Amino acid sequence: MFFLNEYFLTVSGIVFVLLALLSMAIKIVLEYERGVLFRLGRLVGIRGPGLVLIIPFIDRMERVSLRTIVFDVPPQEVITKDNVTCRVNAVLYYRAVSPDKVIVNVEKYHEATQQYAQTTLRSVVGQADLDELLSQREKLNKVIQQIVDEATDPWGIKVTAVEIKDVILPTEMQRAIARQAEAERNRRAVVIQAEGEAQAAVKLAEATEILMVQEGAMTLRMLRSLTEIADAKSTTILFPMPMELRSLLGSGSFLKPEGGGREKEQA
Repeated sequence: MFFLNEYFLTVSGIVFVLLALLSMAIKIVLEYERGVLFRLGRLVGIRGPGLVLIIPFIDRMERVSLRTIVFDVPPQEVITKDNVTCRVNAVLYYRAVSPDKVIVNVEKYHEATQQYAQTTLRSVVGQADLDELLSQREKLNKVIQQIVDEATDPWGIKVTAVEIKDVILPTEMQRAIARQAEAERNRRAVVIQAEGEAQAAVKLAEATEILMVQEGAMTLRMLRSLTEIADAKSTTILFPMPMELRSLLGSGSFLKPEGGGREKEQA
């Protein structure tokens, strides 16, 4: 009976060890992951996705996610090229494209990429004017993305995009920008008004030239003006009278009744 118990314990122990070794040898790599396999400290290759078998205590596998990582760059205190102090934050999008380089060439690749993005953001914004920072963000985004992507390429990292989110200015600077914008709007209004007056003056000069050339046109225009003034119920108005109209009024022929002449002849 003692020997049976000892045999049972031995077999149970062996089975337990085999199951433990088997569980250590079987690895499941997900679709969005890759396994970097090392054997006795040397890089063997990349495994996955799916079922991967390794040699326990001899092989070691590091998992690397291939999904795009979104990092919110915290606000950075920056002095622009024209000596304006502001706070700028951004969003960084990156992912691992070479899992072996990610494990072998850099330690803590997430932290390394994020720190490099922060320093690059400060450097690029510091070389730009405030107007450029506010109006040409797309250009600055591409510059930052290119610099960080080139620097992290040996690490097996691909930076897909960088987006500047907010530019926070001091209160005094915000007021100055508002005053500048208002002055620009006023300037545009004055320019538009001046252009309108210039066009009106050109048209008026053309109309005056036409009236001066055509005989009787000025007199007709004068009579129409008198009619408009009469309709407006105006008070006494001094109105220049052209020579043609003055001669017509002086003769008084248009005031004489048609029958008056005939009566005088009959008399």
